[in-house]
Amino acid sequence: MIRSILSTLGNCIKIPELKSRILFTILLLAVCRLTAFIVIPGINGQALAKYFNDNAQNSGGLLVMYNTFAGGALGNCAVSSLGIMPYISATIIIQLLTAVLPRLSKLAREEGGRAQIIKYGRYLTVLLCIFQGAYFASSWLHPENAFRNFQGQLVITDNHFLYYFVTVTVMTAGTMLLMWLGEQITERGIGNGVSLIITIGILARLPNAVQGVKDMFIAKDGGEATHHLAGTGVVLIILLVFVIAGVIAITQAQRKIPVQYAQRAVGRKVYAGGTSYMPLKVNYAGVMPIIFAQSILMFPHTILLWLADSIFPKVAPVKDALTTLAIQLDYGTFLYLLVYSLMILFFSYFWVATQFNEIQIADDLKKNGGYIPGVRPGQMTSDYLHNAMSRITLAGALFLTVIATIPIILAKQMHVDQNVAQFFGGTSILIAVGVLLDTMRQVESHLMMRHYDGFLKKGRIRGRF
Repeated sequence: MIRSILSTLGNCIKIPELKSRILFTILLLAVCRLTAFIVIPGINGQALAKYFNDNAQNSGGLLVMYNTFAGGALGNCAVSSLGIMPYISATIIIQLLTAVLPRLSKLAREEGGRAQIIKYGRYLTVLLCIFQGAYFASSWLHPENAFRNFQGQLVITDNHFLYYFVTVTVMTAGTMLLMWLGEQITERGIGNGVSLIITIGILARLPNAVQGVKDMFIAKDGGEATHHLAGTGVVLIILLVFVIAGVIAITQAQRKIPVQYAQRAVGRKVYAGGTSYMPLKVNYAGVMPIIFAQSILMFPHTILLWLADSIFPKVAPVKDALTTLAIQLDYGTFLYLLVYSLMILFFSYFWVATQFNEIQIADDLKKNGGYIPGVRPGQMTSDYLHNAMSRITLAGALFLTVIATIPIILAKQMHVDQNVAQFFGGTSILIAVGVLLDTMRQVESHLMMRHYDGFLKKGRIRGRF
């Protein structure tokens, strides 16, 4: 197998166009990684980086997760601290609004409407960057409120107005630069640029995860601890293998709905009938339900504590109730896991309901002379597709719930380092596996067009979409 992969990589170099695309992609990804080390002026980035390295277990799961997506830029107080996530959030919001608002839906179908919607997404990205940049700037100005047990000062300038202006502007510019680089990779490189930027940021944290695993095997109380940690390491290795295998299987899994086309005449042309199939993906929503749930659950804990300390500091019963609820909704608690799981299930169906239009699919089949054997065209076909999609969505949603909760359980219940736990499930592993499969599929398509073998001599890599 290794020989086959090396042979495939050698074939990639033999194709000039594919070689130039791969080199262009690598160069731009290197520029993206460079932005994760350029510290914003007026901030002591080394202090926060040291804090993240020394307190990965207690610095807050959500912050560690965001730092993973940003490729460690947040921990360095770097130019690209916001990462590419604001652009992805804006794109998701615009997609949902397009499915809900008739005006945007009509605009998307018009000539040039798609370009206008992309422009709206960029404007929304800037707004999200400003709000998130202001939040992180405030956190760095008062690190004792944002990071547990932080000692020292991050901001080394006394002009706070200038600090806020420079920090928010630089972080917004950093995200827009990543967005532009991602678009250039998609157009002139190989793979989806934005997804590759996230993936390379996740993989950049791999050395930290390796260091975390190494630290786990340092015995602190004799042979008993060594035996315990060795057993934990074996469990983690087995878990990692099963998680990656499960993610690949579910990402590729699909239900094939048979479709029969009758012979039809269009003008003077006669189109012969035939049999095909309609693929319905088991994990149709992809990683979106996890992103939605994480984005929403980032705020209740902070908002409840702020209400308890700032709005109701003198009303003891209300303050105690809000504080207790905030503690119950803290990252890793039972209530947090319960709400998190229910939100993933809900958003899985919500995403399918907004993106999968069974009525339009049934109408298109009817117009093109296609039908599902044993099912009448029209409303019955729409109901059949709706029921089929609902059943397989449940399987995909349950899978997402298990994968999303694994890192939290490892970190909070088994006391595994956060940097290590992030590579055993959740958004990180889903994005990395999905993007790598998609990139391999595109490389394989270039090779097959020029009569070269792909990564697999038997079978082919199915696309994500």
